[in-house]
Amino acid sequence: MRVALLSDVHGNEVALSAVVADLPDVDRVVCAGDVVGYNPWPAACVATVRDRGIPTVVGNHDRAVARDTGFRFNDMAAAGVDYARAELDDEQIAWLDDLPRDRTLADGRLHVVHDHPERQDHYTMPDEFDPSLLAAAGDPDVLVLGHTHVQHHETFADGVVVNPGSVGQPRDGDPRAAYAVVDLDDLSVTEHRVSYDIDAVADAVTDAGLPEKIGDRLSHGK
Repeated sequence: MRVALLSDVHGNEVALSAVVADLPDVDRVVCAGDVVGYNPWPAACVATVRDRGIPTVVGNHDRAVARDTGFRFNDMAAAGVDYARAELDDEQIAWLDDLPRDRTLADGRLHVVHDHPERQDHYTMPDEFDPSLLAAAGDPDVLVLGHTHVQHHETFADGVVVNPGSVGQPRDGDPRAAYAVVDLDDLSVTEHRVSYDIDAVADAVTDAGLPEKIGDRLSHGK
C-alpha cells in the first residue's frame, strides 16, 4: 500500500495544484495539517483537501483560524490567520474546527499528527527523530509529522518517522513544494520536490494585502 504524505499547505493553491498533478500512483493521500495560513487561497486549499477526501489532522494555524488558541504568532502568521478567517465560510471553518489532533490509519500501521505525539505545538526537528517518537504514538509502523516545514525521514528497527516537508512554504532551503510517499509493504520512503510559479504566488500575496515578506521568503525556501 502506497500513501502520499502532504503537510503544511498554508493556503498556497499554486503549490498544492503542482503537487496534486505530480503525485504518482498511490492508494491514498493523507495530510498532516495546516491547510490554511500565510498564503492567499485558504478556501481553495480547504476545498481541494475536502473534495479529494484526504484524511487530515489539525495544525496550529487551522486551530487558530477556527478558534482563538492563544498560540503566539509572528506578524506574517497572524496576518495569514486573520485573512483565512475572513475568507473561509462558516462550513469551512467548522471543518477546520472538527479536524482531529491525530489519526491512525491503515489498520493501525500509519499514525499522523501535526507536531509531536505527546507535545502539541512542539517543533519536532530532524535531530529529534528517534524510536521514542514511535512509542509515544502507540508503535505504528510509520509516524507522520509536519509543523517544521523541513523534509526528512529516518528508518529504525521499530518503524519510520517522516516529515514530508511543506507544500506551501518550505523552510529547508529548497523552495520547491515538498511531499513524500511511503510504501507500507516495505516501509520505504521517497521524498519529492515540485517546482511551481513562486512569482505568481508572491504577486498574489501583495494583491491580497498580506505582508510582502510572506511571498518574498518563498523563493528562498525559508
